[in-house]
Amino acid sequence: MDLKIKDVAELLSVSETTIRRWLVDGKIPAYRLNRQYRFSRNEIEDWLMQQKLGLAIDSRKKEEEDLIVERPPTQSSGNMQFSLYRALYRGEVITDLPGENKEEVIRGTMRLLCKRFDLDPEVLSDLFLDRERLNSTALGHGIAVPHTRDFLLNTHFDVVSIVFPKQPIEFGALDGQPVNVLFFIFACEDKNHLHLLSKIAHLVSNEKIRAILHTQPQKTRLLDFIKHWEGSLK
Repeated sequence: MDLKIKDVAELLSVSETTIRRWLVDGKIPAYRLNRQYRFSRNEIEDWLMQQKLGLAIDSRKKEEEDLIVERPPTQSSGNMQFSLYRALYRGEVITDLPGENKEEVIRGTMRLLCKRFDLDPEVLSDLFLDRERLNSTALGHGIAVPHTRDFLLNTHFDVVSIVFPKQPIEFGALDGQPVNVLFFIFACEDKNHLHLLSKIAHLVSNEKIRAILHTQPQKTRLLDFIKHWEGSLK
C-alpha cells in the first residue's frame, strides 16, 4: 500500500513539514513516484518498530524519538479517535497464558482468538511467526506488539487483544528483557494497522503506564484507563 506525506504525518501525529524535513535528511524511508514522495506500508512499519521506545537513543535519533515516541499523538475525528479503546473493547484480555517460548505463546493465543473470526489458528500463527522471523516485535521494557505483515480482518473494525503470559517469554528484545505484556493487533485496513502500532508505542513509552500494565489489570480497568488516556490527548 502506498502512503502519501499527509497520510504518514497523520499516522505519526507530526506535521507535514516535519515529514518533509525527515525526507530531506534521509531519516524516513520513501520513494519517488511521478515526482511525488510515496511511502511503503511495510517500510514505515519497520521504521516504527526500530524506534524501540527509545531504548538506545543517541544524538542522531533524538529528534525523531522526541516527536514520534515521547509525544502523544493528537486526536483526530472519525475512526482514529479512541481507536485503541474501541479495538481493545472488541478484543480480549488473556491472563496466565501457558507457554515456554514465543512460538507456544503465539500459537496458544491464536487458538483462543481465532474462534470468533472463524479463522484457522495454525495459518494465522504461521503469519505471526513469519513476522517475528523478519524482526522481533518486542519493544523493550517487557512489552511486545505481535502482528502480521499482510493479513487484514475482513471486517469494518479493528481488534487489539492483550495477553499476559503465565511466565515471562524471551522475545528477542534489544534490551534483553523477557516479555510479559503482549498487544496482538488485528486491523481491517493498512492505515489502521499503522495507526494502532504507533498509538501503542506512544502508550507504553510512559513508565507509569508500563507499571500499570505489568500488574496485569482486568479488562474493565484497562478500558477505563485507555479511554481516559486517549481522551486526554490534544
